[in-house]
Amino acid sequence: MKKRIYSALIIPFIVLSFSLSCFGAQPPVPKKKQTILNLYITAQQTYAKWQVNPDKIKILDVRTPGEYIFVGHAPMAVNIPLKFLNKSVNLLTMKISMTANENFIEEVRKKFKKTDTIFVMCRSGARSAASVNLMAAAGFKNVYNIIDGFEGGTINIPGSYKNGKRLVNGWKNSGAPWTYALDRSRVYRH
Repeated sequence: MKKRIYSALIIPFIVLSFSLSCFGAQPPVPKKKQTILNLYITAQQTYAKWQVNPDKIKILDVRTPGEYIFVGHAPMAVNIPLKFLNKSVNLLTMKISMTANENFIEEVRKKFKKTDTIFVMCRSGARSAASVNLMAAAGFKNVYNIIDGFEGGTINIPGSYKNGKRLVNGWKNSGAPWTYALDRSRVYRH
């Protein structure tokens, strides 16, 4: 009798564990990349979905115009920056100062409908999360955060010349197309 009870308890646990490992359960989304809509996607998944339905899937790049132009971008991504780069650097914290784009939602409304499915990307997923939250507050419902962004995550190999470089996942490292070429209809102009 005890063996049956034990089996009845352990078998579902084994099945659940196997299912999670086989079907690629994703780790939790870091807090700074979480959104109020709870809609998340990776760069690689975004490109796959866009390929299937390029007329229905919209991609919004919220990085600064400089990042979009000089670091590269997805060729189908529309650039509307969430923030602009200031000319100053805080020498105590070594943080770059950025100013909010006061026209962000107004510009988004010009390019997208509230019913569009929009995948939002930044460098690594934090600014895009903030953008998704602003868009949700403005009535957009199908807005996903691309959690690994355009450049992805950094490598942590102390002593290596690759240490700290953004070479893990992200649009640029996923095999998805990217370019430096500019399309007037997609580049932010203010």
